[in-house]
Amino acid sequence: MEFVILAVVIAALVVAGLVSGLVVSGRKKKQLPPAPSSTPTLIPPAEPHVGEEAETPREEPRRTIEEAGPPDAQAPVAEAPAVAEPEAPAAPALEIPEPTAGRLVRLRARLARSQSTLGKGLLTLLSRDNLDEDTWEEIEDTLLTADVGVAPTQELVERLRERVRVLGTRTPEGLRTLLREELLALLGTDFDRAVKTESGVDTPGVVMVVGVNGTGKTTTTGKLARVLVADGRSVVLGAADTFRAAAADQLQTWGERVGARTVRGPEGGDPASIAFDAVKEGIAEGADVVLIDTAGRLHTKTGLMDELGKVKRVVEKHGPLDEILLVLDATTGQNGLVQARVFAEVVDITGIVLTKLDGTAKGGIVIAVQRELGVPVKLVGLGEGPDDLAPFEPEAFVDALIGD
Repeated sequence: MEFVILAVVIAALVVAGLVSGLVVSGRKKKQLPPAPSSTPTLIPPAEPHVGEEAETPREEPRRTIEEAGPPDAQAPVAEAPAVAEPEAPAAPALEIPEPTAGRLVRLRARLARSQSTLGKGLLTLLSRDNLDEDTWEEIEDTLLTADVGVAPTQELVERLRERVRVLGTRTPEGLRTLLREELLALLGTDFDRAVKTESGVDTPGVVMVVGVNGTGKTTTTGKLARVLVADGRSVVLGAADTFRAAAADQLQTWGERVGARTVRGPEGGDPASIAFDAVKEGIAEGADVVLIDTAGRLHTKTGLMDELGKVKRVVEKHGPLDEILLVLDATTGQNGLVQARVFAEVVDITGIVLTKLDGTAKGGIVIAVQRELGVPVKLVGLGEGPDDLAPFEPEAFVDALIGD
């Protein structure tokens, strides 16, 4: 009996122990922390404070080929986007200047605009029935008004009076022929009017262009380049007018239109240095002609005129100047003669270019300026067009003045 009771007690204790273990195990499971999430939470690094440098990330150790795996397994490398190269600006199309032969004849209509003052006025007076002293005074006034000049006017009137008296010419055709002959005698048909662009030595011909601001000097230099290119010559331009804003740009534009290179320097630079470099470049390139555009100095500025003489001396270190052209505005009349005198004292003028001879210009200035300097008019400008610069031809000029 006691044995049975002891067995029952032991069984009860075992059952109680099992129940207690289950309770403790349940409590322990409830106190375990939750399982970690499959997606890790990234904490951004703290930004450096002002004055601190950001920590430089450590370089990843290089892996061997075996560690990196085959090329197909490696991460693709992004290619840099192709950068389109800017297209070079297209070179401007070169222009083909008109041939110079016969230009003055083709431009005769423009030149004839000044004939009413000189040519037709003289023919009208000479056609009067009675050529008395009053008529001859009117003829003289007409010539003076046309800027022929005092001395040439007196010579022409005396010769006309004598020939009319001796020949007794009264018909319109006879008077026109008479006037044409006398005007040609005043202009001079024996002058060498060719622009000298060939050097006597193995260097390019060098032409220096001088004149006062406003006469069209830089434009004339550009147009002269066109004349030379039209005659088959290669040209280098020297932009030695460094005192007028955009003068070098203007000359370079003229050159680019016909394929002539321009040598230039900084604005306000030394004109003599630029002129020297232009001739040097012309020699190096084997050019036929070098045209030098000088500053449009006022003829009243002695210091500037001295500088013009300096440009001439510096250029002549390469060799002699073949031509020095003075550009005059035909509309300035007697003031142009004053300019001509001053320039002739500084440099040896060898030829004259008369611009703006069309329109309001008075044709007699051609006679006056030649008489003043003793050098010929070689070129005349008859408009704003690029090919309106023409070699001066006395016969065509007179024919345009007096009409058919």
